[in-house]
Amino acid sequence: MKLMYAAWAGDQSEDLAHRLRDERLHERLAAAGVRRLQLNLDDADVAPAMRIATGPAHVGAVISAWADDDRQVTAALSEAVGTLAGWEVDERRPIPPPETAHGVRMAALANVAVLQRPEELDREEWLHRWLVDHTPIAIATQATFGYVQNVVTRQVTEDAPRRVDALVEELFPSEGMVDMHAFYGSGGDDAQLRDRLTRLMASVTRIGFDHDIDLVPSSRYVYDFRPAPRSPATTAARTPARSLTGPSPSPTRS
Repeated sequence: MKLMYAAWAGDQSEDLAHRLRDERLHERLAAAGVRRLQLNLDDADVAPAMRIATGPAHVGAVISAWADDDRQVTAALSEAVGTLAGWEVDERRPIPPPETAHGVRMAALANVAVLQRPEELDREEWLHRWLVDHTPIAIATQATFGYVQNVVTRQVTEDAPRRVDALVEELFPSEGMVDMHAFYGSGGDDAQLRDRLTRLMASVTRIGFDHDIDLVPSSRYVYDFRPAPRSPATTAARTPARSLTGPSPSPTRS
């Protein structure tokens, strides 16, 4: 299952991004059954980007972990950050993100939006408007090269600052931090930029994603904790020689 967490630094003096990238934490998460870890960190590399907070403090990081059980994962992360809110999610990938090397920062602006279903829409109508109606508009009007939709299925932490129903991950060219044409893919054409903005915002308003939103610009790091597969050469080297040349003698029965 996929778990997602929003993290705030709190009053701890050590930098949140540094704590989350610490190898000792990664070892503990791997021991807790985490196969893959993704860190979206609001750090110095994305300082020029826009960010939005619904509460008094901005979300400092969004953490994704793939594991079979949430309890040990949540416990490990809770000790590493000031405040933590987490959810199990159902993931959809309209535009699968490119793969990156273990622990290497992706060359991109990685935005994560933490979202809430508006009260006036029931869940089924909201999901249809978002996943069916809105998805092609979002793809057509922005320069995204990675787009992941996460529908919250349950909360895995006891406390959360507010109700969260979805988290959206989008990858943009790094230039999109300061250049709207780069962000929306309008190629320097102001008329096209206005058209894309108008279409996108009309669709966003229909699903209630124009308010009660945390927008987290981030640097994205992925870590793979799965054991490396054995190569054929390694397997052959560990195979007794007799199995390569013919059947082994029958064992003597006592």
